[in-house]
Amino acid sequence: MTESQVVNIIAGVIVSYLIGSFSSAVWIGKWFFKTDVRLHGSGNAGATNTIRVLGPKVGLAVLLLDVFKGWLAVALVHIFVNQMAEPTWSYVRLSFAVAVVLGHILPVYTGFKGGKGVATLVGICIALFPLSVAVVAICFFVILFAFGYVSLSSVTSAILFPVFAIFVFPSETGSIPLILLSLGIAIMVPATHHKNIKRLLNGTEQKFKLKKSVDETNDNLNEKK
Repeated sequence: MTESQVVNIIAGVIVSYLIGSFSSAVWIGKWFFKTDVRLHGSGNAGATNTIRVLGPKVGLAVLLLDVFKGWLAVALVHIFVNQMAEPTWSYVRLSFAVAVVLGHILPVYTGFKGGKGVATLVGICIALFPLSVAVVAICFFVILFAFGYVSLSSVTSAILFPVFAIFVFPSETGSIPLILLSLGIAIMVPATHHKNIKRLLNGTEQKFKLKKSVDETNDNLNEKK
């Protein structure tokens, strides 16, 4: 790897982090509704809480933007660096992916208080593991419609993801870095949902509802504790 390639990779990682730091839930809420979604509902700067606070149309826009961020970060690799031999190429893509998720969870623009990164991870996985994502998406919606909890659907789908990526569609994880990424997803998503898991076990987790609830301010940050 040449010195110029190293510089380009570092620059790409920084750009990926800055892209991830654009918290669409926060900025859309502030710009168009004068509302910080982090002060309502679950306090999370993500699509699910945006649906609770600002309604399904706004939540869908946030979801698509967050997914797009993840996809874009992986696509940017081709702009910053020419394709290399494996496994180096996969490690480079992995570094861009990690950077954009880190930006989403710890966004520099909004005081390092962001979302859980699930939608951004979906965008990354669409770029890297399209077949596995398709099957896991089906699992996600089956669990969501059966039980009504986005958190349960997210955690279960994340745990199932490496099973499909490694064993059912092994061509999508043809290198160690991509295997590690799929396993990392199964670890990271449950870790970032530890409060949700606790609420699920206590029976206090909110079920997903496609309705606006901006006036329900009493079930805000106290729910996170």
